Amino acid sequence: AYAEYDYKRVIAALSHFMNTDLSAFYFDIRKDALYCEPYSSAKRKAALVTIEHIFRALTLWLAPLLCFTAEEAWLARYPSAEGSVHLETFPDIPAAWRDDKLADKWAKIRRVRGAVTGALEIERANKRIGSSLEAAPQVFIADSGLLEALQGVDLAEICITSDIALLAGAAPTDAFVLPEVAGVGVVSKPAEGRKCARSWRMTKDVGSAPAFPTLSARDAAAVREFDLIKGRSLGQR
Repeated sequence: AYAEYDYKRVIAALSHFMNTDLSAFYFDIRKDALYCEPYSSAKRKAALVTIEHIFRALTLWLAPLLCFTAEEAWLARYPSAEGSVHLETFPDIPAAWRDDKLADKWAKIRRVRGAVTGALEIERANKRIGSSLEAAPQVFIADSGLLEALQGVDLAEICITSDIALLAGAAPTDAFVLPEVAGVGVVSKPAEGRKCARSWRMTKDVGSAPAFPTLSARDAAAVREFDLIKGRSLGQR
């Protein structure tokens, strides 16, 4: 689109990517890892590396159209008296990053997520839950292709629920279904346990660390690690 000076196509493609793939999906899911995982977490570190790539690419792609905004964002991230986003070239995206099989897998996962989200919206509208983290739905999968795509995936994390049960087979008659997601039915269930004061997840291990009675085991470990790093930093001053 840039080569053809078709700026409307550029904006349309980038807007769709930022709104649909990033804001409504990747960032929505990964904010828990960024905010709540321990500093040493491989998941958190992987997210930070991914976001670094996303920032560089988006800022460079937007620079010809949002000249001053892109420059401000670039220099805020990479302070330099001589540097400028307008002295950079568009990023070379490695061809190996394109994986059609993986893209197909995630398209299926997003279809299932859409069904779960639809069921939770009804629960929220009926005031049975306030947040998706208060839910632990049962997801029935009759489509073998969808079921295979979900293997090895933390579906509760993807759907932003505290827990989830993935069940093979046809859904009961009272299950929520989306016509466009055949073979998937969702039965909403409340999450069990207590609410973690840090991540807001409902888990049964809240209070398992005596020093942190309102936190889950994961969050207690994260805070303990943060306090240790902070103590070292203060000791070096």
